[in-house]
Amino acid sequence: MEHNHNHNHGHHHPTVEGKNLLFSIVLNIIITVAQVIGGILSGSLALISDALHNFSDVLSLVFSYVAHQLSRKKASVNQTFGYKRAELIAAFVNAMTLIIVALFLVYGAIERFFNPQHIESGLVIWLSILGIVMNGLSVVLLKNDADKNLNMKSAYLHLFTDMLASVAVLVGGLLMKYFQWFWVDSVLTLLIAIYLIVVGFDLLKKSTQMLMLFTPDHLDINEIISEVHKISGVNKLHHIHVWYLNDDELHLEAHLDCSEDIKISEFNVLLDKVEQVLFEKFDINHINIQPEYKKEEDSKDFIVQD
Repeated sequence: MEHNHNHNHGHHHPTVEGKNLLFSIVLNIIITVAQVIGGILSGSLALISDALHNFSDVLSLVFSYVAHQLSRKKASVNQTFGYKRAELIAAFVNAMTLIIVALFLVYGAIERFFNPQHIESGLVIWLSILGIVMNGLSVVLLKNDADKNLNMKSAYLHLFTDMLASVAVLVGGLLMKYFQWFWVDSVLTLLIAIYLIVVGFDLLKKSTQMLMLFTPDHLDINEIISEVHKISGVNKLHHIHVWYLNDDELHLEAHLDCSEDIKISEFNVLLDKVEQVLFEKFDINHINIQPEYKKEEDSKDFIVQD
């Protein structure tokens, strides 16, 4: 007999607003178009690379928005978890695009460094200011949501790196205007790319761990076992799996070997104690426990690979 429990102990998931994302998409489309035109007219690679990055952001933001809308769809008989993992897929894809765009920028920057070209710095300066203002506005809008949700964080990081890129382009434009340092364009492009690779890799790692159902880094299975084993009536917790379904839902499933041959109603009382410990100490809010008593099994290991 299996006792499924979706026990939240009054746990409220933070709500994430999709409309801020929609507004950011519109702002980014405006910046991208302006920067492409400006980059062609001025001959600035940093501006063109910033526009390329912005365009990838538009696609990423659209992807994040669609995933966010999907994640709110109700579960059904065919999708028993609903679309809750859609946002993790979006975060994974967005992290990949951050790294791919960065590699393109590295290639372009190195090539341009050895073949510096004259750049129309005035246009670069004004367009970078436009980028700073609009991306800055998007960053402020998404900052709150980014702390609650990996998908929103991936969108936020795209926009934040855009803002940094625009700041770098502005500095480069000023140096080109007053000192004729045209090589600065390549150096700044390279620095932006390195930053993108660093943040992209971190996001890629986190989203991959969640998609692969790895035990979250901050949890220690041995500590979970130790705490549950302190509860009177528990003999052994085994066959343990702990994973994130999405940013909000931390799941645990396990077999619980009871120390006594108790009634199901008594097991319910024991289960409540187990759930309380798991939620209060480890923030695990979805628990699925299979009760047992001296059941003959091939293995009673804590972790069992079928």
